[in-house]
Amino acid sequence: MTELWFDSAVSLAAKIKTREISARELLDLFLARADQHAGALNAIVWRDDAAARAHADAADAALAAGTDWGPLHGVPMTVKEAYDWAGSPSTWGDPVFKDNVAAEDSLAVARLKNAGAVIFGKTNVPRHLADWQSFNAIYGTTNNPWDVTRVPGGSSGGSAAALAAGLTALEAGSDIGASIRNPAHYCGVYGHKPTFNILRSRGVLWPGELAEDDLCVIGPLARSADDLEVALQVMAGPDPQEAVGWRLELPAAPRRRLSDFKVGVMLTDPNCVQDDALTGQLQNTVDALARAGVTVVEGARPAIDTVDAFRTYLLLLRSATGAHTTADEFAGHAARAATADPDDWSYRTVVDRGVALSHYDWLALNEKRYRMMEAWDAWFGEYDLLLCPIAASTAFPHDQAGERADRTIPINGGRQPVTDQLFWAGYPNMAYLPSTVAPAGLAGDGLPCGLQIVAKRFHDLSAIHFARLMADVVGGFQAPPGY
Repeated sequence: MTELWFDSAVSLAAKIKTREISARELLDLFLARADQHAGALNAIVWRDDAAARAHADAADAALAAGTDWGPLHGVPMTVKEAYDWAGSPSTWGDPVFKDNVAAEDSLAVARLKNAGAVIFGKTNVPRHLADWQSFNAIYGTTNNPWDVTRVPGGSSGGSAAALAAGLTALEAGSDIGASIRNPAHYCGVYGHKPTFNILRSRGVLWPGELAEDDLCVIGPLARSADDLEVALQVMAGPDPQEAVGWRLELPAAPRRRLSDFKVGVMLTDPNCVQDDALTGQLQNTVDALARAGVTVVEGARPAIDTVDAFRTYLLLLRSATGAHTTADEFAGHAARAATADPDDWSYRTVVDRGVALSHYDWLALNEKRYRMMEAWDAWFGEYDLLLCPIAASTAFPHDQAGERADRTIPINGGRQPVTDQLFWAGYPNMAYLPSTVAPAGLAGDGLPCGLQIVAKRFHDLSAIHFARLMADVVGGFQAPPGY
């Protein structure tokens, strides 16, 4: 029974349905596990044990009466703190929102519960979900279970840390700048950033808002590709406002074996200086996939200038997140943008320009985006997937000094801006593409790394299926030592 905390959610649901273990017993196992490692990790920051136990008991009673709630029947799980879950705080790590208690479940939480999941807690985030670390003034700092002196990623850092340590069976996060993908990479788990808008974010938005932000998506994190697929299918679909008029039918993965796939590989780019230890392990993974029969074309990529793509993404990104600035903050960004040198493309200046972007200029960038999307579509006419990194290194040491824009991370014995890694976040996300991060073994520093698998729009299941097959070659999820 002690190995159950690292089982997949799909396997745990099967064990519950065959009466190998009850939903209540399984929940109590995860609650005890969360208690055991709370101090070291601080990944699960809010719980409702009583409500979860009542829900687990109801799951067992339903099964005894012959009722199957769905593919996640009785499976204990947690969700990112920003998800509305009735009775729980959704603070976004900001004391201003400390009294923002959800009156009802978000659409995603409701769908997960309808599929049988037993939600028992919420996981930590950075303030405003705006960092690749997960710390805030309300809940404190979350640590990486592979090395507690290092970050678990962000903004879904608590999600990935809890999964990697076996504190939860499944997780739900969000992603606009790799917030699902980089925690999956840093902690050695799976994460999927869906095609834009196929999972609707009602109840996972800035407190009080209904309109969804450009680029931002919600999606699952898990310890297996099977779990990603089940959770994606459960969470996907239209918002209730739209359900009368459209349906979602994601195409099944057309390639079934690794030898059926033709992939492009792009392991480095001048926009982001990368640590050799990470690049080396990703190359080892690609080489293993080639030996397993994947047709690998090194250096294949769409006909898009990556500098232009990165700048376009950053401007669109900061335009989207700038909607949450105060009037005084906006005025400051606008004033600095107006006086900036036109040739200045430093990160801080790009932030100023993006926040202060006029609608006229946003429309021009959006047109540029759609032309890049056409270039991606043309490229996917020849290739099934693109394989690339999602970060510049393995998990970096905690660094909470100053502002994110000024921080650096260790790369090859030197220091590089932490924000340069946003290139790998935005390269597919700017074009609304789905991408799965799958475990790709351990780098030379002994820390996990993940490979980003980018697919054509709406071909989410192809990226996830490749991740599933990849596990047979590189081993999939590994538990961190000591857990």
